[in-house]
Amino acid sequence: MGQPRSKSFYVLGAFFLAFLAFMYGPMIVIFVLSFQGPNGGMSFPMVGHSTLWFQQLLSGTGRVGDIPSAFLRSLELALVASALTVVICVSAGMAFRRRFPGAGLLFYTAVASLVMPSLFVSFGIALGFKELGWKTSLFTSGLGAQLTWTLPFGLMITFATVGRLDRRYEEAATDLGASPWQRFRDIILPIIMPGVVGVALFGFTLSYDEFPRSQLTVGTVNTLPLEIWAMTTAAISPVLFALGTVTTVVSFFVLTAALVAIGIMVRRRAGGRPAIQA
Repeated sequence: MGQPRSKSFYVLGAFFLAFLAFMYGPMIVIFVLSFQGPNGGMSFPMVGHSTLWFQQLLSGTGRVGDIPSAFLRSLELALVASALTVVICVSAGMAFRRRFPGAGLLFYTAVASLVMPSLFVSFGIALGFKELGWKTSLFTSGLGAQLTWTLPFGLMITFATVGRLDRRYEEAATDLGASPWQRFRDIILPIIMPGVVGVALFGFTLSYDEFPRSQLTVGTVNTLPLEIWAMTTAAISPVLFALGTVTTVVSFFVLTAALVAIGIMVRRRAGGRPAIQA
């Protein structure tokens, strides 16, 4: 028989359950209400059950904005932001492996945008473009605004991943005649790949649902968060809950796929032989 649980265990357990309920409760409510009947409203009690609101969402009928176009814009922007975040962060991680004058100042400058209010970042970028006589658009000012949010997170993940890299593998590869590109491609990149996938995941998810930094920088078009916000300012219906359910499922699918990929990489690396013996 094991030792009895202390009172603190149950207190902390109850606190954790309350945290889970607070975090996932709203999503569960939205999921349930998205199946309201045709005469249903935006709150309980439910009036029947149907998939009408999902049908309206997919067909574009009813009080629905330009969701398909906004979704494609957000998807394209998130993919580009994710790719750039990976390239820039991995390059920076490799550069910061060796100390150089001003390295600390450069790092803190790069991550300083995390503590700046997002709306002011958006306003500053829009104002800067206006002063320069440039038009704001999705893949210029909008992309730049997204990168001010995704790059700091990506840099911290990359630095933590690269910092654990054992240099002896590289030294062994150098002794065997490997070029710098071969060392990076065959030794370093496979080892840090789980971290790279994590950076890509963060870059995608942070860009995909970013609202305040996109509000003034994407020009005359809307991303998905902006389109949803526009829908909430007009007459709304349970189709908004259906949209929330669909976007949540997509987000969980992307997250699950990334975690599975990281798990496979870690398992293969742990079960296989190292490419270079130190």
